[in-house]
Amino acid sequence: MMSETGIHPSSYRDPSGFVFRSGNTMYRQVNPVYRDHYDHLMQSGLYEKLTQKKWLIPHTETDGQSLGAKDYYKILLPQQIPFISFPYEWTFPMLQDAALRTLKVMRISLDHDMILKDATPYNIQWLDNRMQLIDTLSFEKYEENKPWIAYRQFCECFLSPLLLMHYSKQPLQAMMLAYPEGIPLEIARSMLPWRSRFSLYTWMHIHLHAKYAGKHKGENEQRAHISKKKLLALVDSLQSLIKSLKPGIRQSTWGAYYEEASTREGYFAAKNDIITNWVNKQEGIHTATDFGANDGHFSRIVAAKGIHTIAMDADVLAISSLYEQLKKEKEVSIQPLLSDLSNPAPAIGVNNQERDSLITRIANRDLGLALALIHHLCIGRNIPFTALAGFFASSCRKLIIEFVPVNDPKSQQLLLNKKNIYGWYHAEGFEKAFSRYFRILDKTQVTGTERVLYLMERAS
Repeated sequence: MMSETGIHPSSYRDPSGFVFRSGNTMYRQVNPVYRDHYDHLMQSGLYEKLTQKKWLIPHTETDGQSLGAKDYYKILLPQQIPFISFPYEWTFPMLQDAALRTLKVMRISLDHDMILKDATPYNIQWLDNRMQLIDTLSFEKYEENKPWIAYRQFCECFLSPLLLMHYSKQPLQAMMLAYPEGIPLEIARSMLPWRSRFSLYTWMHIHLHAKYAGKHKGENEQRAHISKKKLLALVDSLQSLIKSLKPGIRQSTWGAYYEEASTREGYFAAKNDIITNWVNKQEGIHTATDFGANDGHFSRIVAAKGIHTIAMDADVLAISSLYEQLKKEKEVSIQPLLSDLSNPAPAIGVNNQERDSLITRIANRDLGLALALIHHLCIGRNIPFTALAGFFASSCRKLIIEFVPVNDPKSQQLLLNKKNIYGWYHAEGFEKAFSRYFRILDKTQVTGTERVLYLMERAS
């Protein structure tokens, strides 16, 4: 959400500059106070090296007067980011790679006599199938013997959640939503098991760090002196520790869904053919959301047409697996996202405007896919058709959705330990609810099942 001035509500923290919108384009203003740091970034070769590696998004300098800018040093037009995701919507490997990217950028910055003054995952985004730094103003000139001012921020924002997930072997993304500024060292320390103290780097970066920070609370942490050699050793130790961490999650509710689905005679092939045919016939589709993407099979069908596709699922292992595959591919435009549609990320921060809700960020995309999903939301989570129809109408212009009847084996599986209170769950009720928002363009029963696929278009 943008303020009336066009300045993004989250861009108020840094006096070096801010992000603002003009029309549908995002710009970054560099304030005069940041002049020396910006010039060093551009002239030292650091910017060129980072953008060549695709570790930092590129930008061009543009005319600020035409945008009505005031009191600026430079106006930058950065590479536009099609979708912003937040760390509480990332799987363990995504957060781990974002942490490692931050450390690699930090290390190469020191080689060019610069240092990162910020170390938050909110400065990292998945773009061009890799994690990239998006904040050009995160760099400042390195001063000999000065400590890394963002060290604690890095430990609380990256290391704390990674270590807690590593030792608990549980997905704890919700903790990052509860602590958007990072899980405090003392809290992380109290939650980690005793055996974590036997890891030298965990002891140093969390336990000792928390003890020191608590003991010297209120004192100026910048008074400490640390040479560049010791600073590089600090970065290397963080890198070694983070590389060694594993999510440890083994159970997946729907991780093997497509393997099982392919064994049902004719079902998967028929479904694949119908959806491919419908997608190929659509025109004017540039953005899409696969609301229950699982391993991303159908997301790939859409993305193969050059459509930017959000592949969303609540299954941690499914999205983790998709992410690992996407890292090896360079031409597929898919955004993996960990999200439960029954409890999507809310708007948070000052005035609830710093970080937009998921509902806001995925609104009005051109195409939506909701395949083998409706029964999980209706029977599994008791969400009525009317609520889902309204949600999908706000989220996409066209919708391909699969209705799974109550007598389907997968619906029956959901009812095993529940009382059947779903007399309203039938095709007629489904069509009636969705017809309030959509026109049904086509529908077809999937071979070998009573499942029905619908192609819908939002009513004007």
